[in-house]
Amino acid sequence: MLFKPTAVPNASLYDFACVSWNYTLKDWTTYGCSKVNHSEDGLQCFCNHTTNFAVLMSFRRDFKYTEVFNWITILGCSMSIIGLSLTITFQMTTRKSRKTNPTVLLVSICVCLLIFTLLFMLGVDNPHKQLDKPEIQEDNVLPPSDTHTERDRGPCTAVAVLLQYFLLGTFTWNMLYATHVFLMIRNSLATSPSHFTGYTVAIGWGLPAVVVALTLGISYRVDDPLGYRQEEFCWLAALGPKGNFDFKLPMFWGFLIPVAFMLIFNMGMLVYFVVTTGKTNPHLTSTRHTSMKKKFLSSFSLAVVLGLSWILGYLLLITQNQTMYTILNISFCVLTSTQGLQIFILFTARTAIVKKKMSSALKSVSSVGIPLHTRKFSLWRGEHSDQVESYTQQDTDLSFPPCSSQTSN
Repeated sequence: MLFKPTAVPNASLYDFACVSWNYTLKDWTTYGCSKVNHSEDGLQCFCNHTTNFAVLMSFRRDFKYTEVFNWITILGCSMSIIGLSLTITFQMTTRKSRKTNPTVLLVSICVCLLIFTLLFMLGVDNPHKQLDKPEIQEDNVLPPSDTHTERDRGPCTAVAVLLQYFLLGTFTWNMLYATHVFLMIRNSLATSPSHFTGYTVAIGWGLPAVVVALTLGISYRVDDPLGYRQEEFCWLAALGPKGNFDFKLPMFWGFLIPVAFMLIFNMGMLVYFVVTTGKTNPHLTSTRHTSMKKKFLSSFSLAVVLGLSWILGYLLLITQNQTMYTILNISFCVLTSTQGLQIFILFTARTAIVKKKMSSALKSVSSVGIPLHTRKFSLWRGEHSDQVESYTQQDTDLSFPPCSSQTSN
């Protein structure tokens, strides 16, 4: 018998079984049937008895692997890695001289973002891609399901777990930084409240672990890893079999929902900061232009460290216009990939300590001695003349034009 396989969109035939209907068991059975051949013409079966026959087929989903990185992402992430490394080093080495700065909060943000960026650059691309067409098995065995999913293998799931943890950790520490700014402004404190550091460490590293553990426990199975992560690259599962965004998958409830609450909180703290700082110190001795510049830089610095550029990612999910989608996509890629560089510029390069060291370095360079053109003269009276003549004893080979001196009696 020759059977024509059903065409399933975006899927390839993984295996099939030649079966007959067993009226006693009221189920399909492979008893008395075997596979003969399979080709583009169809699936050929042989059975040694007469009854109702069929072919049970199992399909494997076809995945479209695309380039994860573009030049904007590579350049931005590379600069962010350098900027975050320098910021962490600066914060740790100058901690004693900056007693009022929230070193633990900023360093924790930078550490999470640095590890996430490194993992993203080095491990987000799935090393075990399903590029080959599936090979049909010779044994005539009933397939367990209409859809075949490869068992978990390789480090892709582990990378997805670490990416989820450290990115959630970044946003959690962003939220704690916003809380710290709020408490400092409301209570007019010069230092953090008592026990604040202990609470922040527990929440900053513990809350992301709880979310990741719940996500794994609910959605991950060894025989079906795609319930938790994607196959194309090592990140949380987001799209269903038809390519549409699936709200039941962990990308929505394991990442987008908790991050959305954190971004809303951070946005509220930024508005509170802008309004409060705009009302304070109405009689400044500096000019109005300088005052507004400082307020803008302070607000912009806070927006950067709170990760508010990720709001563009949510706008991408709801944008239908193609032109607007392209603009938002490029803006989101540039701002998020260079977040580490922005933190370095705003929180390290602009600090008084760095400016002082740069000024000292420039002064030391400008004060290097430069040899000048020198001449020595001696005067004598000639035997047959009363004229005083000049005589050069030393000259250097610099590019200054030579000068002569002559005086008369």
